[in-house]
Amino acid sequence: MTAPLNIVFAGTPEFAAAHLTHLIAGPHRVVGVLTQPDRRAGRGKKLQPSAVKSVALDANIPLWQPDTLRDPASEAQLAAYDADVMVVVAYGLILPAAILAIPRIGCLNVHASLLPRWRGAAPVQRAIEAGDLKTGVSIMLMEPGLDTGPVLLRKEVAITDNHTGGTLLADLERVGTQAITECLADIAARLLSAQAQDEQQVTYAAKIEKAETGIDWGLGAIEIDRKVRALLPSPGCFTMLNGDRLKVWAAHALDQAHDAAPGEIMSANHDGLSVACGEGVLVITEAQMPGGKPQSVATLLNGHQDKLKLGAQFTLTGNRAHV
Repeated sequence: MTAPLNIVFAGTPEFAAAHLTHLIAGPHRVVGVLTQPDRRAGRGKKLQPSAVKSVALDANIPLWQPDTLRDPASEAQLAAYDADVMVVVAYGLILPAAILAIPRIGCLNVHASLLPRWRGAAPVQRAIEAGDLKTGVSIMLMEPGLDTGPVLLRKEVAITDNHTGGTLLADLERVGTQAITECLADIAARLLSAQAQDEQQVTYAAKIEKAETGIDWGLGAIEIDRKVRALLPSPGCFTMLNGDRLKVWAAHALDQAHDAAPGEIMSANHDGLSVACGEGVLVITEAQMPGGKPQSVATLLNGHQDKLKLGAQFTLTGNRAHV
């Protein structure tokens, strides 16, 4: 039986917290946790701890919330943990070379894509948006570059036509927790070897910008459907109708010819809103009006039939909206 490893964990959101919870329950010792400082959130703008902080406090693990790791004090703090390995999952701070060199074995990053495809900030969303048939989790040895390190382990996950950014992330979370357990076991037993990434196959997953959340009805229905699913549940995709912003929560594409203007409602009934696209038709089945909650189109029509009607025109921005 191999000796347990001393692990320092660095992460921030729920995806990272699930990995930390799994590691705490495993055979190795989590000797310290790094997470981002508390941030103001919600309507009251109160300081909120990260999901990782909550897990660390519940488990009584030493917690550290630095604003930066680019100083000698940070290096000394990390060295004091005397860690064999550092596991990094969606941490959100850059780890400089001096930090990466401190753990005896190195720093491992759990990345939600099949590297080298989709390096960067939004790999889950970009995989759906691009129409990829599969994605997965990669565990790599970290280098100073952006997701450039050699890969120790990859686990694939199929992408279906029903996946949203949220549901795919949940699937990747389950795979990721299994993968890091397997990877650490192999590291402890000295069984793993790292494989350099193929630089000819690199693609980048840029972070999601606010400007991307508006639906451009001139695009094809399949492309719009992918974007809607990719950006759910947050930030989501929106369209304008008579000055009101409508968030689309569920939709599907139809390969249907038409001569309607992009954004025009071609039919409105309990089956959904059929909206003309640059190519094909998008059928919206669940949406959210301003100040309301997500509802089926069948329910929305009961209160908004005067707006959500045949011939009404969705637009990308509010200044051209009309009914």
